[in-house]
Amino acid sequence: MVAFSVGEEELRGVDTKPLVGHLAAWNYFMSQKNPANDAWKKQWATYAKKMKLAGADKPLTNDPMEAAWIGIHMWKQAVEKAKSTDVDKVIAAMAGQTYKAPSGITSTMDPKNHHLHKAVFIGEVQANGQFNVVWQTKGPVKAEPWSPFIAGNDKKKGEPDGKTIITK
Repeated sequence: MVAFSVGEEELRGVDTKPLVGHLAAWNYFMSQKNPANDAWKKQWATYAKKMKLAGADKPLTNDPMEAAWIGIHMWKQAVEKAKSTDVDKVIAAMAGQTYKAPSGITSTMDPKNHHLHKAVFIGEVQANGQFNVVWQTKGPVKAEPWSPFIAGNDKKKGEPDGKTIITK
């Protein structure tokens, strides 16, 4: 079985023994081994303990957390590029932003439709609630703005209206 919305946090409170060997598709797994991920996990664990967050005794990182981490850093970069917090200027400056994510992959904000290009990982559930990455894309996958499997989506524009893209 392959799940598309099950990660470390969802496995935290369940008996994982019957799930061992099942697969999940995500853009990040906590078990990924690279210096950026190791530093991020340590930073999160320190923060979780300091703030006495629920589960701080066994802090977890997961795909939605990594997505938020990438997003806030790209937003910061866009504000710096636009030299403003004006919404339209920041939206325009988001085009083409890149950020080296904890996954170890550099994610890219599409310059035309602002969808995020990210790597895809397939992880196998382990008894300890973590995932062993058994497959991954070679790099980021270009985001599709509209699902090709939904009727009518082929007629939708893949780019936003009314926003100027800053390319400097």
